[in-house]
Amino acid sequence: MTTSTAADARFAAARQVADAVLLEGYVLYPYRASAAKNRMRWQFGVLVPPAWGPAHGEHAFQRTEVLMEPKGDATLALELRFLHAQRRTVQQALAGGGFTDVDELHLCDRVLVPWDEGAEERVELSVPVSGLAGDGIRVPFARPARDDVEDVLGADGRTAGRLVRRTEAIEGVLRLRAVELDGAYRVFRLTAVVENTSPWTPADGSGADREAALPRSLVAAHLLLGLDSGSFLSMTDPPEWAREAVAACENRHTWPVLAGEAGRADVVLSSPIILEDHPAIAPESAGAMYDATEIDEILALRTAALTDQEKREARGTDARAAAVIDLADSLPPEVLERLHGAVRSLREATGPDGPREISEIPDEEAVFRPDTPWWDPAGTADPARDRDRVTVDGAPVGPGSRVVLRPGPRRTDAQDLFLHGRTAHVEAVLHDVDGGVHLAVTVEDDPGADIRREQGRFLYFQPDEVTLPEDA
Repeated sequence: MTTSTAADARFAAARQVADAVLLEGYVLYPYRASAAKNRMRWQFGVLVPPAWGPAHGEHAFQRTEVLMEPKGDATLALELRFLHAQRRTVQQALAGGGFTDVDELHLCDRVLVPWDEGAEERVELSVPVSGLAGDGIRVPFARPARDDVEDVLGADGRTAGRLVRRTEAIEGVLRLRAVELDGAYRVFRLTAVVENTSPWTPADGSGADREAALPRSLVAAHLLLGLDSGSFLSMTDPPEWAREAVAACENRHTWPVLAGEAGRADVVLSSPIILEDHPAIAPESAGAMYDATEIDEILALRTAALTDQEKREARGTDARAAAVIDLADSLPPEVLERLHGAVRSLREATGPDGPREISEIPDEEAVFRPDTPWWDPAGTADPARDRDRVTVDGAPVGPGSRVVLRPGPRRTDAQDLFLHGRTAHVEAVLHDVDGGVHLAVTVEDDPGADIRREQGRFLYFQPDEVTLPEDA
């Protein structure tokens, strides 16, 4: 088993998305340790020590199963990536010598506070597919405990304090196995299991202490898999002949998708976060905001608007948080403007003789363009009656109707799921350009309903996500 520079090249396009997975939720706006949202850390892909996890609803392993069609003597490259939490304490220098632990150490440009940092770890290997037959292979790995000390200098160049980082030992194992399936095609089911095998046991009385388990955990664990010859099958949109075999695959605590450039199928990213095939970071994104790409603009604006004291606290929280602050402060206007929106594709105007430029279309053939754009709510003041109603439970529903919200499991927004069973008023029936129908609603007993109506800021549900109330 070896690592390969070819594998690095093959993973290059996928690694940008893998980096976003690795650092998803690492530190959230306003990027300060004191913020409530940053006090509950490490939410995705956490593989805890086996002695702690089962009793507390967390798991010590993740299992990936995918189908692949290797060619000839194909080689599988694998990269396991995770964060290793290291506990950082802050000490202040004493006038008479020595150091003492403190909650804050104020410097001219930052305020240092205790914090759990995440150090990136990798386990890399390359193995012939033929070597994964039978019982497959077992690859143990370990990271030792260690202590690191970093002196901190004040504005006068003297030692103002120091950062003490404690990294706990962790152990794990990676198991790989490939089984050829019966059928007309040469297809293998690849199984990759990542498991935390750390022998750590909680001390008496601290069994429920997640903070003690985290430094011994594999955080944000995910896999990159690559074939040097052959391809993987999509697990979300497989060919018809492979659907039954795909359905039989068992994926636990992870979600495998085709990664890398669109059109290629030689790389898979198995992630603790649900993604679609060929996920990509928007090219307009200027850096990692450690949130979501689609809100880079508002995060950049809000971050730039933080007070100097808030920025000092953020810079002292973590080096990655400091990088976000510096990025927001240095974005030139033209880069910020690119975050406001982008056109990904344009559709040509066509006529009997093929594509035509817009300027070539005679006025009598031009589509009528109203003074109010189609997307402006003011342009729907007098909608057609048949588009102002939608059928729910056999009855017409439109503005003014009362409905009960029943968001389905396909919805990924937890805020919608919290409203399950609440009664709401339909404010509008909206039709998108793809033919979809959406109900704009306000929730009954919402004290902000009048403001929502005034500003046109509603909640949106599809017709199959609502029912009529029993008293309707």
